[in-house]
Amino acid sequence: MIKYIVQGGTKLSGSVTISGAKNAAVAILPATLLVSGPCRIENVPDISDVRLLMEILRDMGAEIHRYGRNTLEIDCTRARNATAPIELVRRIRASYYLIGAELGRFGHAHVAMPGGCNFGVRPIDQHIKGFTTMGAEVSVEGGFIHTAAKNGRLVGAPVYLDVVSVGATMNIMMAAVLAQGVTTIENAAKEPHIVDLANFLNSMGADIKGAGTDSIKIRGVERLTGGSYCIIPDQIEAGTYMAVVAATGGQLLLKNVISINHKLADQTGKGSGDVFAAPNMQEMKEALRQRREAAQAAQAAAQAAQSQPANFCGQCGAKLENGVCPHCSAPKDSAPADSTPPQE
Repeated sequence: MIKYIVQGGTKLSGSVTISGAKNAAVAILPATLLVSGPCRIENVPDISDVRLLMEILRDMGAEIHRYGRNTLEIDCTRARNATAPIELVRRIRASYYLIGAELGRFGHAHVAMPGGCNFGVRPIDQHIKGFTTMGAEVSVEGGFIHTAAKNGRLVGAPVYLDVVSVGATMNIMMAAVLAQGVTTIENAAKEPHIVDLANFLNSMGADIKGAGTDSIKIRGVERLTGGSYCIIPDQIEAGTYMAVVAATGGQLLLKNVISINHKLADQTGKGSGDVFAAPNMQEMKEALRQRREAAQAAQAAAQAAQSQPANFCGQCGAKLENGVCPHCSAPKDSAPADSTPPQE
């Protein structure tokens, strides 16, 4: 068991280059199975999950070349629908993305139940619900998930997630890009890595709209072709460094970030992809106070608007003039709250 001993009390200073988003990378790499042609992917984080996925894809027949630490070229044109080695799949939670990718590419998948996560049980029932809604038959036997699309190809359908699930949203999205017809995902998750996966697939020829909202529409296409893509920076890693600086003091230059996502940072480096993170608790408190007051003012205005009496006569429906009906002289308070203007 690894143990970390942290001795605090020291201000941090210097600069850090933020890695590519792990949660985007572990979905985008399996998604290359859907693409006919080489995919050049930049800003890939150099982490164990990525290396495991590279081994799994190679075992399935993908050709992978690495350029430096953070750039991969993956060509899955000749990939086959093989069963990934169970000893690799069980070491990584994100291996469940292979189900959606294989189901979309080959029409069937045979993948070991995922592992690699110590955050407790996280079921994949919403993934299965999406696959079955699009016409797949799914069974779990002997520690493996078996899925097969009727007639060899999924059919687009409306999918409603009972609970918001990042993994299910991304897995269903991958399965749907080559399906016949249109698939909609309602109550979808909205995280940045979902948007990044959609952008990757769109750059390869997919037709996905609404990623980043709770309603995503995927129109199936016949094929995806190769191209180049750069994974977004990891917002969790950037936020962690920002929180550490806020807690310990000092000043840290964060490189390779999307600064618009970091509202509490001094966006000095906006446009260059750099952000200076320095603690200024007074400014943070003032910003929160202003936001709270604005929300309270908006709520008060909405309540006041709802309490206003109607502007139309409750007897004849005519518009009131100075609170009086010009036709029947009905007082303003005689109009019921749900009265509506006359139809023209």
